[in-house]
Amino acid sequence: MAFGSIILFLGLILDRIIGDPRSRFHPVALLGNLIGLWGRINFYPKGFERFAGVVGWIFTVAVALLPCVLIYAFAPGWVFVIFSVVALSFCVGWKSLEQHVFAVEGALKSGDEEEARRKVQYMVSRDTKSLTFEQIRSGAYESAAENLVDSIIAPLFWFVAFELLFGAGIFGAVLFRCANTMDAMLGYKDERVRLGWFSARADDVFAFLPARVAGAVLILIFACTGRFKKAAFVFKSDRKKRPGFNGGIPMSLIAGGCGVCFDKPNVYKIGVPEISLEEGGRKIIFVMRAAVVICAVLGVALIGIFEFGELMVFATGLGF
Repeated sequence: MAFGSIILFLGLILDRIIGDPRSRFHPVALLGNLIGLWGRINFYPKGFERFAGVVGWIFTVAVALLPCVLIYAFAPGWVFVIFSVVALSFCVGWKSLEQHVFAVEGALKSGDEEEARRKVQYMVSRDTKSLTFEQIRSGAYESAAENLVDSIIAPLFWFVAFELLFGAGIFGAVLFRCANTMDAMLGYKDERVRLGWFSARADDVFAFLPARVAGAVLILIFACTGRFKKAAFVFKSDRKKRPGFNGGIPMSLIAGGCGVCFDKPNVYKIGVPEISLEEGGRKIIFVMRAAVVICAVLGVALIGIFEFGELMVFATGLGF
């Protein structure tokens, strides 16, 4: 349908205005509750856990997409447009991601070490008790760098893809948010490994192209700021230090391009520390914002060109 470019623009604006309201009735919170119902550890026989993970994944996606399908099929067009704007703002976590980083940074600057450790625990799963201030900052900023894809670029990518393919971009954004949330809750190599294996693989697949789009945009940004060689060097040397084949792309490029080091103790160090994260934090946020704006502009332009082409074909068919 038309208005896809407007939905994309307004959805991002709405996210920047309201962020991620903390409420048990927030759609993503409700989604988490649904996943929690079937994603319980030691609830299924060991040999049945992988199958249960697949069935649970399909069930969760179906439940989440059901209101989208019903509104698309039966509600007036203007209702679907408003619904899509609001739903897209819930699928994108741009403002909330920055807020988490700023909360950690603010606690460190005020000298409240325990509060900083508590705040960064919302962003990372590592033990924060023995982390230095720089390592606490690293947890916050490397999580932000990785989630540039998961929280922002990927839902926008799938919105654009589904808008171009089916005229209903919100289906793609909701689908990705489901896949990513299930991975965040179940995709770990611990007692959840069998139940969450499909969720982890599905998230890898859905994030594969968005991660590389984000990488290309980051390379463009650093080429324009004279940091291309530094970003490319760290990308080549360090991107595989991060487990998986998606997260290391934005993390290594941002570390190299901004001249900082992301340090997860006893696991990896990504980047060469030209400056501290306290100094480089603003640069990281600026680069992330620039990447989001560029991707949003490209998405709006692609949808706009497609919609204009459809309009021209329609007008030609009417004899204009």
